[in-house]
Formats: sequence, C-alpha cells, structure tokens
Amino acid sequence: MFEFRLPDLGEGIHEGEIIKWHVQVGDLVKADDPLVDVETDKAAVTIPSPVSGRIIRLGGNVGDTVTVGKVIAVIEETGTEAREAPEAEPPKPPVAEAGPGKAADRPVPAAPATRRLARELGVDLRSVSPTGPGGRVTPEDVRRFTEGNQVPAPSPPSSPEAERAEIEAAARAATTIPYLDLAPLPDFGQWGPVERQPLRSIRRKVAYKMVTSKILVPHVAHMDEADVTLLEEFRHRENERRRGQPGAHLTLLAFVIKAVTAGLRATPAFNASLDPFKDEIISKKYYNIGIAVDTGKGLVVPVIRDTDRKSIVAISSAVEDLAKRAREGTIEVSDLQGGTFTITNVGPIGGTALIPAVNYPEVAILGMGRVQEKPVVRDGQIVVRKMLPLTLSFDHRVADGADAARFVSEMVRELSDPNLLLLET
Repeated sequence: MFEFRLPDLGEGIHEGEIIKWHVQVGDLVKADDPLVDVETDKAAVTIPSPVSGRIIRLGGNVGDTVTVGKVIAVIEETGTEAREAPEAEPPKPPVAEAGPGKAADRPVPAAPATRRLARELGVDLRSVSPTGPGGRVTPEDVRRFTEGNQVPAPSPPSSPEAERAEIEAAARAATTIPYLDLAPLPDFGQWGPVERQPLRSIRRKVAYKMVTSKILVPHVAHMDEADVTLLEEFRHRENERRRGQPGAHLTLLAFVIKAVTAGLRATPAFNASLDPFKDEIISKKYYNIGIAVDTGKGLVVPVIRDTDRKSIVAISSAVEDLAKRAREGTIEVSDLQGGTFTITNVGPIGGTALIPAVNYPEVAILGMGRVQEKPVVRDGQIVVRKMLPLTLSFDHRVADGADAARFVSEMVRELSDPNLLLLET
C-alpha cells in the first residue's frame, strides 16, 4: 500500500481545502492522473496521483482542510510500478536505525522511478539521505548511497532557508502587542438566529494579510483626481476601430497600470519593501503590478510582470486573462507572486473614492474610484470633464507625503494625455 501525503505546495503554504475529488474508493488510477483539487490561501491546484493502482482510502471529504504531510489517499500499487520484492534480491546494505521523524513504517517520499531503481540496486530508501524538494529521495541520492558517497543530512548552518526560519521565529516572538485585548465574543445567538461558517482558504488569507498590514504599516493616504476626458475618448474610439480583433478591448485599468509604472519610475520609493528585521529598504528594479480581483470567495492579486516593457494592448490582454482565471479558480500560484505594487479598482461597482490597505510587504497601493462627469474650471471657464478619483495609500516608514504628491502628480499628467502613455515603453 502506498500512502500518499499532501506534498509541499510551496510559498510557505502549510494546508489546503479539498474542493473536489477526481476519484472514488475502488477506482483504478494511473500515475499522473488527476487525484484531487486543493484550494490553498493563494489558488486552487490539481494534485496528480504519484503511482498507478487502486484507491483503497481517501483521507478527507470535500470541504475538509488538510495539512502538508497528511495522508490524503491510500493506493494499492499495481503494474510495473508496484513495490513487490524481486525474486532474487542482492544483499542490502545495513539499514540505519530509525530515529525521530524516520520511523520504520513511514513511507519515504520518492518517485516511482526512484523506488524502482532502489529495488534494482537493493537499497532501502529509509537509509538514504534525501536532497530533493520536500525531503524527497532522488535517483542521484540512491546512486550516491550505493557508491558510498552518502550526502550527510544538512546541518542548520547559514543557508537561506535556515536564516528565514530564524527570522520567522523572531517575528512570532515579536507579535505581542501592548493594549491589544482579544476577549471571546458574546453569544450572539441569545438575541436571535445566527449562522456560523468556517473562515477558510482565500477569505482567511485576506484576513491575515489585512490584520498584518493594518497593525504593522503606518498608513497614510494621498488623494487626487485625474482628468481622463481625452483618454476615454481615445479608448472608446480605439475599441470601436479594433472591434472583432483578438485582445481588442482596451480597459481603463490598462492605461492606469502604464501610468503607475511611469509614477514608480519617477518615485522609486513606492517600488520597494522594508525589511524590519534587517533595517533595510529593498528597492526593486523591475515593475510587476498586481491587480485586486474579486473572486466571490475573497480578493486575490494576480501579477502582471514587466509592465515597463509591455504595450497597453498586451497589458489589457493580460488583465483580462488573469482576472478570468482568478474568478474561475484556475490561476497558477506563480501568477500571484512577485508583485511590487498593487491597484484595486472599485469603479465598475460604484463609489466615489476609497482608502485601500497596503498589500504587505509592498509599500503602496492605488485605489481607483468611478469615473464621473464633473464641472471643473479650465482657462477661467466652467466645463464638464470626466474625472477619475485616485487614492494612494502608502507606508509612511518608507515614503513621505511629498513623495506621494510627486507620484500621483506624474500619474495625473500621464492620464490627462493618452499620447504620453503611448510613448511609454
């Protein structure tokens, strides 16, 4: 029997919610067939079966939260990948005594091909020090073992992983907040009917991120309006001209992303992060803009990479694709990583303005309101113009009000003239 444990899903993700089983008990599966869909804090992922065989037991129901390392399926292996002992097996090297975390009955993480190689060479995988991701034994580990060149288990020295673990431990130790009194909630049911539902997946991740952001980051907001009359005329004219072409629809958000990129070039303080454990400001020399997408289950922030090198048409296409996959739950975890600045747009829903929370560990976020026609003064005359409300929320540890004014002013200048945006490379 092969006990398949929930693998390491990367990015510090320790658990996920089962949202769909592709198999039932008794089904026959082949290696790499879809086994289960798990939704993490970042995205939904489909996990394939690691071996061929018959499903004997499933380790959870739809809606259950499972942790990394938990047995999620027991599979009776069949075919050439089954782990029956060979008829004539050469002598095996002495088996290392099982120690903590290496119990004799615990399955060793390894691919079927690695297990087959170990059987052929007469190697007990429990004796091999793994070097693969997530503690997985690789074919190279098996060969080194047979050659007597066993790689010793990694010691705690100054690897990036060890350093990060120390920083995380320090962060946990520093989370005591003076005057914060978390008392149990009252029994709301005494006043009327209530309904309870678990805080899971994306919604829970949003809760963690927002509490972290609001407690850690001293928020400041700078507000302004951009006259987008000419831009909107240009955008609608171009959309009519390009009707029917692939990726034809040019969104206002795409132009704003280009203007944000210009603003970040002019004021690089907002394209940074602050490391509170090393007292360093990390300035990023690339421009990856995240867009907040309402999925129905909570906000996710897909990232459009290298916006300084993309055209507005390419950015529009990327916005449409990422938003669609985010709402369908098919977006890749890699599409949610590496952002340097975030934009949230409530304009299509309504609202004149908002003060968004910084998407930590970034240092700034731009909130877009609804474009409205307003009377404004131009050359001493009152005229009607289309105005876009903008709010920049930022981390006052990294930037000051003057920086925010320069950043938003550059954006307003770019958005007021579509020709300036089209010249941006």
